[in-house]
Amino acid sequence: MVAYSPHTGLLLSTSSKTLPTTASDLEWKIIYVGSAESEEYDQILDSVLVGPVPAGRHMFVFQADAPNTGLIPESDAVGVTVVLITCTYRGQEFIRIGYYVNNEYTDPELRENPPNKPDYTQLQRNILASNPRVTRFHINWEGCAEKMEDSENMDPTSNSMLPPSCLPGKVPPVGILPDNSMDCL
Repeated sequence: MVAYSPHTGLLLSTSSKTLPTTASDLEWKIIYVGSAESEEYDQILDSVLVGPVPAGRHMFVFQADAPNTGLIPESDAVGVTVVLITCTYRGQEFIRIGYYVNNEYTDPELRENPPNKPDYTQLQRNILASNPRVTRFHINWEGCAEKMEDSENMDPTSNSMLPPSCLPGKVPPVGILPDNSMDCL
Protein backbone atom coordinates (compact mmCIF):
# COMPACT_ATOMS: atom_id res chain seq x y z
CA MET A 1 0.00 0.00 0.00
CA VAL A 2 1.33 3.41 -0.96
CA ALA A 3 -0.17 6.50 0.70
CA TYR A 4 -0.12 10.00 -0.78
CA SER A 5 -1.95 13.28 -0.55
CA PRO A 6 -4.48 13.67 -3.41
CA HIS A 7 -2.43 16.69 -4.52
CA THR A 8 0.74 14.62 -4.90
CA GLY A 9 1.57 13.34 -8.37
CA LEU A 10 1.79 9.66 -9.22
CA LEU A 11 5.03 7.73 -9.68
CA LEU A 12 4.62 4.21 -11.05
CA SER A 13 7.23 1.83 -12.45
CA THR A 14 6.45 -0.59 -15.24
CA SER A 15 8.41 -3.61 -16.39
CA SER A 16 7.89 -5.26 -19.75
CA LYS A 17 9.41 -7.91 -21.95
CA THR A 18 9.36 -7.24 -25.68
CA LEU A 19 9.86 -9.99 -28.27
CA PRO A 20 10.48 -9.18 -31.10
CA THR A 21 11.38 -5.53 -31.72
CA THR A 22 8.22 -3.50 -32.33
CA ALA A 23 7.97 -1.80 -35.72
CA SER A 24 6.12 1.22 -34.29
CA ASP A 25 5.93 3.15 -31.02
CA LEU A 26 4.07 1.91 -27.98
CA GLU A 27 1.82 4.53 -26.36
CA TRP A 28 1.61 4.33 -22.57
CA LYS A 29 -1.01 6.31 -20.62
CA ILE A 30 -1.83 6.86 -16.96
CA ILE A 31 -5.58 7.37 -16.46
CA TYR A 32 -7.31 8.37 -13.23
CA VAL A 33 -10.90 7.09 -13.10
CA GLY A 34 -12.85 9.98 -11.60
CA SER A 35 -16.17 8.12 -11.42
CA ALA A 36 -17.28 4.55 -11.94
CA GLU A 37 -20.52 5.92 -13.40
CA SER A 38 -19.07 7.54 -16.53
CA GLU A 39 -15.86 7.67 -18.55
CA GLU A 40 -16.40 11.42 -19.00
CA TYR A 41 -14.69 11.92 -15.63
CA ASP A 42 -11.60 9.88 -16.56
CA GLN A 43 -8.47 12.01 -16.67
CA ILE A 44 -5.44 11.15 -18.78
CA LEU A 45 -2.69 12.21 -16.40
CA ASP A 46 0.13 11.57 -18.85
CA SER A 47 0.86 9.89 -22.16
CA VAL A 48 4.22 8.91 -23.61
CA LEU A 49 5.37 7.31 -26.86
CA VAL A 50 8.15 4.74 -26.48
CA GLY A 51 9.84 3.02 -29.37
CA PRO A 52 10.26 1.37 -31.56
CA VAL A 53 11.11 -0.94 -28.68
CA PRO A 54 13.99 -3.40 -29.16
CA ALA A 55 13.59 -7.01 -28.07
CA GLY A 56 14.43 -7.60 -24.41
CA ARG A 57 13.38 -6.66 -20.90
CA HIS A 58 12.62 -3.02 -20.19
CA MET A 59 11.67 -1.03 -17.12
CA PHE A 60 10.68 2.61 -16.89
CA VAL A 61 9.26 4.96 -14.31
CA PHE A 62 6.08 6.79 -15.23
CA GLN A 63 5.51 10.07 -13.40
CA ALA A 64 2.34 12.14 -13.72
CA ASP A 65 0.68 15.09 -12.04
CA ALA A 66 -2.13 14.47 -9.56
CA PRO A 67 -5.66 14.39 -10.98
CA ASN A 68 -7.52 17.69 -11.17
CA THR A 69 -9.86 17.44 -8.17
CA GLY A 70 -12.18 20.02 -9.77
CA LEU A 71 -13.03 17.45 -12.47
CA ILE A 72 -13.97 14.69 -9.99
CA PRO A 73 -17.65 14.55 -8.96
CA GLU A 74 -17.97 15.43 -5.27
CA SER A 75 -19.87 12.19 -4.65
CA ASP A 76 -16.87 10.20 -5.96
CA ALA A 77 -14.08 12.14 -4.22
CA VAL A 78 -13.99 9.87 -1.17
CA GLY A 79 -13.84 6.10 -1.50
CA VAL A 80 -12.47 3.56 -3.95
CA THR A 81 -11.48 4.29 -7.53
CA VAL A 82 -8.84 3.07 -9.99
CA VAL A 83 -5.66 4.30 -11.67
CA LEU A 84 -5.02 2.63 -15.02
CA ILE A 85 -1.86 2.22 -17.03
CA THR A 86 -2.69 1.32 -20.62
CA CYS A 87 -0.50 0.54 -23.59
CA THR A 88 -1.44 0.63 -27.26
CA TYR A 89 0.37 -0.54 -30.37
CA ARG A 90 -0.71 1.02 -33.66
CA GLY A 91 -3.80 2.45 -31.95
CA GLN A 92 -4.88 -0.90 -30.44
CA GLU A 93 -4.92 -1.30 -26.67
CA PHE A 94 -3.27 -4.59 -25.74
CA ILE A 95 -2.70 -4.23 -22.00
CA ARG A 96 -4.46 -2.49 -19.11
CA ILE A 97 -3.00 -2.51 -15.62
CA GLY A 98 -5.34 -1.30 -12.89
CA TYR A 99 -4.47 -0.26 -9.36
CA TYR A 100 -7.17 0.14 -6.73
CA VAL A 101 -7.06 3.53 -5.02
CA ASN A 102 -8.83 4.47 -1.79
CA ASN A 103 -9.24 8.17 -1.02
CA GLU A 104 -10.04 8.55 2.66
CA TYR A 105 -9.84 10.99 5.52
CA THR A 106 -7.00 10.38 7.95
CA ASP A 107 -8.85 12.11 10.81
CA PRO A 108 -11.22 9.65 12.55
CA GLU A 109 -13.73 12.47 13.16
CA LEU A 110 -13.87 13.25 9.43
CA ARG A 111 -14.23 9.54 8.63
CA GLU A 112 -17.26 9.31 10.90
CA ASN A 113 -18.77 12.66 9.85
CA PRO A 114 -17.44 13.60 6.41
CA PRO A 115 -18.14 17.14 5.21
CA ASN A 116 -20.75 17.66 2.49
CA LYS A 117 -18.09 19.15 0.22
CA PRO A 118 -14.86 17.08 0.14
CA ASP A 119 -11.90 18.65 1.93
CA TYR A 120 -9.00 17.52 -0.27
CA THR A 121 -6.44 18.90 2.19
CA GLN A 122 -7.58 16.26 4.69
CA LEU A 123 -7.77 13.31 2.28
CA GLN A 124 -5.13 10.65 1.79
CA ARG A 125 -4.79 8.55 -1.37
CA ASN A 126 -3.89 4.89 -0.69
CA ILE A 127 -2.80 2.91 -3.75
CA LEU A 128 -2.84 -0.88 -3.52
CA ALA A 129 0.36 -1.14 -5.58
CA SER A 130 1.11 -4.73 -4.56
CA ASN A 131 -1.92 -6.21 -6.32
CA PRO A 132 -2.40 -4.80 -9.83
CA ARG A 133 -5.20 -6.20 -12.00
CA VAL A 134 -3.86 -6.92 -15.47
CA THR A 135 -6.00 -7.43 -18.56
CA ARG A 136 -4.52 -8.29 -21.94
CA PHE A 137 -6.41 -7.74 -25.18
CA HIS A 138 -5.68 -9.63 -28.37
CA ILE A 139 -4.79 -7.24 -31.17
CA ASN A 140 -3.72 -7.36 -34.78
CA TRP A 141 0.07 -7.05 -34.40
CA GLU A 142 1.17 -7.32 -38.03
CA GLY A 143 -1.91 -7.42 -40.25
CA CYS A 144 -2.94 -10.98 -39.36
CA ALA A 145 -6.74 -11.25 -39.61
CA GLU A 146 -7.01 -14.74 -38.10
CA LYS A 147 -9.31 -14.84 -35.04
CA MET A 148 -7.43 -15.31 -31.80
CA GLU A 149 -8.49 -17.56 -28.97
CA ASP A 150 -9.77 -15.95 -25.78
CA SER A 151 -7.97 -17.09 -22.66
CA GLU A 152 -8.45 -15.76 -19.16
CA ASN A 153 -6.29 -16.06 -16.07
CA MET A 154 -3.36 -17.41 -17.99
CA ASP A 155 0.23 -17.26 -16.85
CA PRO A 156 1.28 -13.60 -17.20
CA THR A 157 4.72 -14.70 -18.41
CA SER A 158 3.14 -16.53 -21.33
CA ASN A 159 3.76 -15.02 -24.74
CA SER A 160 0.64 -16.44 -26.36
CA MET A 161 -0.82 -13.17 -27.59
CA LEU A 162 -1.20 -14.43 -31.18
CA PRO A 163 -2.16 -17.70 -32.79
CA PRO A 164 0.94 -19.58 -34.05
CA SER A 165 0.17 -18.88 -37.70
CA CYS A 166 0.42 -15.12 -37.04
CA LEU A 167 3.78 -15.15 -35.33
CA PRO A 168 6.48 -13.78 -37.60
CA GLY A 169 9.15 -16.46 -37.60
CA LYS A 170 7.39 -18.09 -34.63
CA VAL A 171 8.78 -15.34 -32.36
CA PRO A 172 6.27 -14.29 -29.69
CA PRO A 173 4.93 -10.72 -29.80
CA VAL A 174 5.05 -8.06 -27.11
CA GLY A 175 4.25 -9.39 -23.64
CA ILE A 176 3.90 -7.57 -20.32
CA LEU A 177 4.74 -9.50 -17.17
CA PRO A 178 2.76 -8.28 -14.13
CA ASP A 179 0.89 -10.81 -12.01
CA ASN A 180 -2.90 -11.24 -11.98
CA SER A 181 -3.37 -11.19 -15.73
CA MET A 182 -6.52 -11.83 -17.73
CA ASP A 183 -6.73 -12.07 -21.52
CA CYS A 184 -9.74 -10.72 -23.41
CA LEU A 185 -10.85 -10.58 -27.01
